[in-house]
Amino acid sequence: MSNGNKNYQATLTVENFSSTTKLASNEIAIPVGSKESLNEKDELYNPFDYRQVEHPTSTVGSLIHLLKSSLGTGILAIPNAFKNAGLIFGFVGTIVLGFLCTYCVHIFVKASHVICQKSKIPVLGFSETCGAVFEYGPKRLRKFSTAVKYTVDIAFCITYFMGNCVYVVFIAESLMEVFTHWFPETEINVRLYIVMVMGFLLISAQVRELKHLVPFSLLANICLVGAFGITLYYMFLKINPISSVPGFSGFSTLPMFFSTVIFAIEGIGVVMPVENTMNKPQQFLGCPGVLNVAMTSVVLLYSVIGFFGYLRFGEGTKPSISLNLPVEEIPAQVVNVLIAISVYLSYNLQMYIPLDIIWRKVLSDRIHGTAKRHIGQVVMRCVFVGGTIAVAVAVPNLEPIIGLVGAICYSTLGILVPAIVDTLLHWEGELGFLKWRLIKNIILGICAIFALVAGTVQSLDQIINPVDK
Repeated sequence: MSNGNKNYQATLTVENFSSTTKLASNEIAIPVGSKESLNEKDELYNPFDYRQVEHPTSTVGSLIHLLKSSLGTGILAIPNAFKNAGLIFGFVGTIVLGFLCTYCVHIFVKASHVICQKSKIPVLGFSETCGAVFEYGPKRLRKFSTAVKYTVDIAFCITYFMGNCVYVVFIAESLMEVFTHWFPETEINVRLYIVMVMGFLLISAQVRELKHLVPFSLLANICLVGAFGITLYYMFLKINPISSVPGFSGFSTLPMFFSTVIFAIEGIGVVMPVENTMNKPQQFLGCPGVLNVAMTSVVLLYSVIGFFGYLRFGEGTKPSISLNLPVEEIPAQVVNVLIAISVYLSYNLQMYIPLDIIWRKVLSDRIHGTAKRHIGQVVMRCVFVGGTIAVAVAVPNLEPIIGLVGAICYSTLGILVPAIVDTLLHWEGELGFLKWRLIKNIILGICAIFALVAGTVQSLDQIINPVDK
C-alpha cells in the first residue's frame, strides 16, 4: 500500500534521452485502495512534491527533447503528404491535425496527474497511466486494467517495429539514389540494398545500454540537420506560382495525407518520460508551457516545409523529398548519404524501446545465467533486425509503409487512447454540461478510427497493387 509520505524515484531519466527514445518505463505498481472519485484529501497530495529524479531536466532541456522527438525523418515526407491533400487543404489540415495531437497530449498528461493524486504515486508512465485509469474507473472495467497495460505495451512494440521498417527503407532508397547515379550500369533492386544494410544493423544492434547510444543520437542529429539545410536550399531555389498545384487534390487520397502527417508529428510516447523528469513539471502544460511552445514550433515548421516543398516539386513530389533533389549534383548526393547515416544511427535508438519491453516483461524472468542471458540478448536483437529487414524486403515502398504506421499505430496511441482515458477518468459524474466531454471524446474517437480504417485500407491497397511512379 502506498502512502503520501513515501518517496518514489522514476526509473527512467532523460539524462541520456534521445530523439527516438519515446517510452516511459516507470514500472510502478498501482496500489490497492479506494478507487472512488478524487476527494478533498486526495487533492492535498501533489505528486510533483514527491518526485525524486536523480538528474532532473530543465524547462529548456525538456523543450529541446520534445522538439527532437517530432523533428525526425518524418519531416521529409510532409511535402508528399501535401501532394495527397492539395496545397491549401494540406496547409490548413496540418495545422488542424497538429492542434488535435497537441490537445490529446494535454488531456492524457492531465489524466496522469489526476491518477497520480488518487494513487499517491508521483510518476506514471504511458501504459501505467492507461492501466490505472481502468483501475480507478468504472467498477465494471477495473478487471481489465492489467490487460490494458499489456495491450498498450504491445502497441508500443508494434509501433516502433514498424517505424524501424520505415527506417530500413529510408536507408536503402537513399543509398540506391547515389549508387545508381555513379554506377548506372549496375541495375540493383532496392531489395538488395535492404539486405546489404542488414549486416551493419546487426552489428550496431548489439549496443544495449541507452547511455552508450548518446553519441549515436548526437551524430544522427548533426547529419539530419545538415541534410535538412541543403534540402531547404533546393526547395527555395525556385518558387513556383501557387496556381501550379491544386489547392485540394480530392477525397480519395486524403487518408494517406492524414496518416503521413500523424506519423510525422505524433510523438505522444515521449511525453511522459519528459514530463516525469522535469525539475519544474508544472511548466509542462499551460500557456505558454513547454508542450505548447514545442508543438506550435513543430506544426508551423511542418506546414511551411510541406507548403513550399510541394509547391517546388508539384505532382512529382516523392515519398521522401530528398529523392526529388538532382542526384547529379554533389550537394544532393551529400543529402542522401547524410540521411542514410542519420537513419542508420537512429535505428538502434528506435529498437531500444520495444526490446526493453520484450526483455523485461517476457524474457528476463525466463532466462537464467549470465551466459544464457547474453545469448538471449543477442538472439532477440538479431531476430528483431531480421524481422524489420523481412518486412522492408516484402514492401520496399516508402509511402504506404509510412501511411500504414501512421494509420494503425500513431492514430491509435496518439488520439484514440487519450480520448478513452479522458472519458473513463471523468465517467462518474464529471462529463460536464450535456456530457460535452463525452461528445468531444466520441468525435476524437471517430477521427482516430477514420484515420485508422481509411489510412490502413489505402496503404494496404498501395502495398498489394503498387503503382510505379
